[in-house]
Amino acid sequence: IDAINTPLNEINKHLAKFPKDKPFVLYCAGGYRSMIASSILKQRGWNQFVDIIGGFAEIAKTNIPKSEYICPTTLL
Repeated sequence: IDAINTPLNEINKHLAKFPKDKPFVLYCAGGYRSMIASSILKQRGWNQFVDIIGGFAEIAKTNIPKSEYICPTTLL
């Protein structure tokens, strides 16, 4: 799985990393920042993505397979 970790305050500098030709998923820890990122991307022409409502906090409650990776930094 190819994951891109982009801080919300840097999203405009990294728009080229987000594919316009294939679907992808946005999420953050609690769902608020990814909701804002979703709005920014939609304004700029991206449409093939979904935003996870509730973020990773909600994903963690499911039986979806997850890695044991822990991010070494706190991102904005």
